[in-house]
Amino acid sequence: MLEYRAYEQIESYLSNDMPADEKAAFEVLLRTDARLAEQVREHRQLLQTMRSFGQRQSLKLQLDRIHSEMEDETAVATPALWKVFWNRHAQTVAVAASVSLLSVFGTLWSVQQLKAPVRQQTARYVELRREVERLKKTQTAIINGINDATKPAPRPAAFSGTGFAINADGYLVTSSHVVEGADSVLIENEAGQKYKVVEVYRDQIHDLSILKVSDSAFTTFGKLPYTFKTAESDLGEKVYTLGYPREDIVFGEGSLSSASGFEGDTTAYQISIPLNPGNSGGPLLDDKGNLIGVISGKQAGQEGAAFAIKSAYLLQMINELPQTDTLAAIALTLPQKNALSGQNRPQQLKKLKDYVFVVKVYN
Repeated sequence: MLEYRAYEQIESYLSNDMPADEKAAFEVLLRTDARLAEQVREHRQLLQTMRSFGQRQSLKLQLDRIHSEMEDETAVATPALWKVFWNRHAQTVAVAASVSLLSVFGTLWSVQQLKAPVRQQTARYVELRREVERLKKTQTAIINGINDATKPAPRPAAFSGTGFAINADGYLVTSSHVVEGADSVLIENEAGQKYKVVEVYRDQIHDLSILKVSDSAFTTFGKLPYTFKTAESDLGEKVYTLGYPREDIVFGEGSLSSASGFEGDTTAYQISIPLNPGNSGGPLLDDKGNLIGVISGKQAGQEGAAFAIKSAYLLQMINELPQTDTLAAIALTLPQKNALSGQNRPQQLKKLKDYVFVVKVYN
C-alpha cells in the first residue's frame, strides 16, 4: 500500500496535478530522501521514453499512410515518383528512424532501471549471518559436555553468527536473523565453554533475539566486565567489536561514523569497521568498554560501512520483556560496574572474550 501511495504521489507530481502546498512539501522530501528522488528520476525517464514511443508510433502511421497512397499511384505513376517522395520526406524518414532507435535503447534501459531497485534493495544491505560449509572441529568436540554419549552427533551447523552474555544467569543476545529457522542452537566461546541454548524472546523490528542456556550443567557466566550505555555515543568515538566471522574470534576496531544506520535508521549506528558474515550479533563497545550496540549488517560494496543496533533499544527490549517465569529476573541482574574502564585494549579483550560466543545454528 505504501509503494502504491508513493507511485500515486510521483504521478501527481510529474503531471503537475499536485496542489501547491503538497507539491512544496513533496519537493522538500525529495531533497532529504535520496531513494524517493531516484524513483522520481526513473519515473520521469520512463514517461519520456513512453512519449518518444508515442511519437514513433505517430510517425509510423504517417509513413504507412504515405506508403498506401504511393501504392495507389504506382499503377499510373512513373518511377520518378520515388525520387520525388524521397526528396520530400527524407528528413521525416531520418527522424522516424532516429526516434525508433532511441526508443528501443531507451525502453531496454528503462526496463533495467525498473528492475534495479529490487536488486539493490536486497544487495545493498547485507545481514552478517555466515553459512557454514564445514566445521573444522569434529562433531564429537562440538557436543562434548552438551549431550551424553548415547545420543547421535548432530549434523554440521548450517549457519553461524555471534552472541554475547547480557547477565550472569545464562542469558545472551544475538541478531534475530542469525537464529532464523533454527531447530537447535549451540554456543561456544574462546575458552572452549559450550552450551545448548534456546531462543526465549525475539524483537523482529530491531533484529534482536534473547537466548538462554538450557544445559543442565550450566551454573553461571560469572560477573560480566562491561555495562550497557544508555546515552548516545558521539561521532568519531573509537569503537571496537569481537565476533566470529570464522571459527576463531576476531577483533575489529574503528570509529563511529554516523549516528544513524542504513538509509537513515535512527535505531542504529554506522561504524567504520570492516565486518564479514558471522559478525552479526556481536557486541560493539566504546573505548572505555561500555556496550553501545549489537552488530547487525553492512552495506554491500562499501568496505567499512557496517551497522549496529543501539544498546538503548536492547535495554528497552529487556525492560519490556513479558513477565514470565523464565524472563522475570533478567532486568534485575544486568551488570552495574564496568571492569574494562581504564584498561588498555589487550587487557580489555582478555576479560571480554569469555563472554562472546560463536552461535551455531542447526536446521
